Amino acid sequence: MSNHINKVVADVMNQNFRMIDGLVTVSDAVKLMKQTRSQVLIVEKRDSSDEFGLVLLSDIAKKVLARNLSPERVNVYEIMSKPALTVKAQMQIRFCARLFNKFGLTMAPVVNKDDEIIGVINYDDLVLSGLSSL
Repeated sequence: MSNHINKVVADVMNQNFRMIDGLVTVSDAVKLMKQTRSQVLIVEKRDSSDEFGLVLLSDIAKKVLARNLSPERVNVYEIMSKPALTVKAQMQIRFCARLFNKFGLTMAPVVNKDDEIIGVINYDDLVLSGLSSL
């Protein structure tokens, strides 16, 4: 049996993400992504009964750039995916890959036992870090 069978999401997740308020403009969001070299922004909950949102570079390309909208006039909340499906840090990577496949995900926030976001996971992390012993 391979070593990757026992790896969990926390072992391979990426910690390069940023939290952002949904009222921020897409223009400011892009600036933050460039400064921090992150490809994903997690949109903060408005209150305890709310859910996290998610904005990827592809969302900005499809929903702002391709539609010729002004990034200074579009707010993050208008283009985010919400609710964001989260992945538990202790989930085995094989189950995470199955979850991605089942729901058509490419990236998901990783949460700890207290439902706090501690990282993000994507296919690159799953394959390149998860199967690194190959």
